Amino acid sequence: MYYNDYNRMNEEPIVTDAYKVEAVPKKKAKGAGGRIAALCLACALVGGAMGGAAVHFAGGWGRNSTVLYEGTHEPVAVTMSNVKTGQPMTGAQVYAANVGSTVGITTELVTTNYWGQTVKGAAAGSGFVVTQDGYILTNYHVIDGASSIKVAFVDGTTYDAKLVGGEEANDIAVLKIEATGLTPVTLGDSDNLVVGEQVCAIGNPLGELTFTYTSGSVSAKDRAITMENGEIMNMLQTDTAINSGNSGGPLFNLYGEVIGITSAKYSSSASSSSASIEGIGFAIPINDVKDMVTSIMEHGYVTGKPNVGILMNDVSSEATLRYGIPSGAYVESVLEDSCADKSGLKAGDVITAVNDTAVTSSKQLSSAVKNYKAGDTVTFTVYREGQNQTISVTLDEATQERADAMAKLQENYKQVQQQQSTQQQGRSSWPFSFGW
Repeated sequence: MYYNDYNRMNEEPIVTDAYKVEAVPKKKAKGAGGRIAALCLACALVGGAMGGAAVHFAGGWGRNSTVLYEGTHEPVAVTMSNVKTGQPMTGAQVYAANVGSTVGITTELVTTNYWGQTVKGAAAGSGFVVTQDGYILTNYHVIDGASSIKVAFVDGTTYDAKLVGGEEANDIAVLKIEATGLTPVTLGDSDNLVVGEQVCAIGNPLGELTFTYTSGSVSAKDRAITMENGEIMNMLQTDTAINSGNSGGPLFNLYGEVIGITSAKYSSSASSSSASIEGIGFAIPINDVKDMVTSIMEHGYVTGKPNVGILMNDVSSEATLRYGIPSGAYVESVLEDSCADKSGLKAGDVITAVNDTAVTSSKQLSSAVKNYKAGDTVTFTVYREGQNQTISVTLDEATQERADAMAKLQENYKQVQQQQSTQQQGRSSWPFSFGW
């Protein structure tokens, strides 16, 4: 899978496993045989190629009997005054009611290339208005690395936007423009969706086909999707067309309520000889991020995020096969006075479960705890010195102060590793630990 990330316009994704990807600079394909399936974050490459199309008319080529059949009917009437609250709408009514609340987002990116030169680029995506006074919701990857952000409405009005705050792990960001009297969307209840329910999206595919409407159905709920950064996200699956540039746009039910944020799609790789994949798109359920959006608007960041206070790593396959150590999150070091320290977690512990959720890696542990809030008490199942035991941990809140302390702990731990490199040979193949 690959991310369709607009912020990586000059990179071509390559498949690394069933869902994860990494990006590499573009190069010309050398024949077929590329591996299929890429998860694309639906930001967009502007432009594309148009292929020729042959049309076979009824009766065959060059015959006098060739006939084109043309139907006529009254235009579809879209009268918003006739739409009753709580009643389902037509797709045309959903579009008319909400296109003015949807925005196109363009950003300017400033990066440094391999030779240390400053390079400017552009990116594009979608978003939608959530308050009358100018707060706009989009995907984090749409604005990641942006030096400037602009939003455009369907009437042609444009604004400079400022980033209020973002949550990379949940791929959301809140922007603010200096405007009042805007028409915000209505947020729905994504938990009440059922498979087969009709939904529709408004966005800017390719970054140039602005304010495009697409429709489909809910194909599945609660899909656990591993993103490029290793985060496991809960997603809605839909066959609504979600293409490059749709990232951050709204996914509506037919009551005109936003029930998701369009974010990603499956696609075959450019060099794949296999059939292309269509109709598999993903959206972030709006219920998963409502509280986060409010927190970002009020504080500039997400409050109540849990923090454990450990440096952790994955248990190597060698340790599992040779010594029988179970797969899980290996505790490299514990932050002093953290909830981990107070609960009795120790360096060398292997965390294998959070409450009833089994974990086999550090990323899975992080994703499992992400479902809780600071102040919640959870039970860790821990493998220590050949024995399993349970430890209750009351989660700390993730603050900048704790983040700084974790960064210092990680730096100190790195120095110890370098000084005692001969003692690390048994774990030389492990990826370097990260703080959490």
